[in-house]
Amino acid sequence: MDRQVSPLLQAASRPFLRAGIYPWQFARWKLRLDPVFVALLRQGLLPDRGRLLDLGCGQGVLLALLAAAADQYERGQWPVGWPPPPRNLLLHGFECHADRVMTAQRSLAGRATVTQCDIRTADFPAGRVTVLFDVLMYLERPEQQRVLEKAAAAVEPGGVLLLRETDAEGGLAFQVSRWSERLMQAGRGRLRDRLCYRSALDWNRLLEALDFSVTSEPVSAGTPFANMLFVARKKP
Repeated sequence: MDRQVSPLLQAASRPFLRAGIYPWQFARWKLRLDPVFVALLRQGLLPDRGRLLDLGCGQGVLLALLAAAADQYERGQWPVGWPPPPRNLLLHGFECHADRVMTAQRSLAGRATVTQCDIRTADFPAGRVTVLFDVLMYLERPEQQRVLEKAAAAVEPGGVLLLRETDAEGGLAFQVSRWSERLMQAGRGRLRDRLCYRSALDWNRLLEALDFSVTSEPVSAGTPFANMLFVARKKP
């Protein structure tokens, strides 16, 4: 891990100690091993102000990272060459699992709002940026479409929707991703749950049909997976 980045990731995982050792360890390793979090900040993909909606936020790892990034920047402890992080975003997460919501609320009190709800049926407030990381694969295709439509509608003109999903046409890397996820599902006692993947081309088409300008890139550096990040910008 880059010595410039390590203090930021440590600061982002530290609040989870309030909820226990396991949430802290999960956040610590998630931030270190999943390249999408560093990519967001290194590439300056987030606006500086407005509301950020994190749909399916889990225990709030991304929200904790953004709160820590604002703090580290203000202290002058920011990686050289990186653009400034967002410092004026209102952070709002949505999660259906009560235990994860409780962990997020305990860890991020005063820094982010985390609401327990089912994103398939919930209404979303308007925001400058909407994030969907590794969420839609748990839904059936018609549900994916409906949630994506609602998420797109919540993005303000000129705002951005960030989607991270596995590319179903990613060859061997996709098979590794799929079986890794099945193993995690088995560990959660949810082996019978169906996972629904799409190709990167299919995700691009869905987003473009919702009037977004879309770019995409792999976010699997250092991992064996076929994950793609879709940056969808709404016209002003």
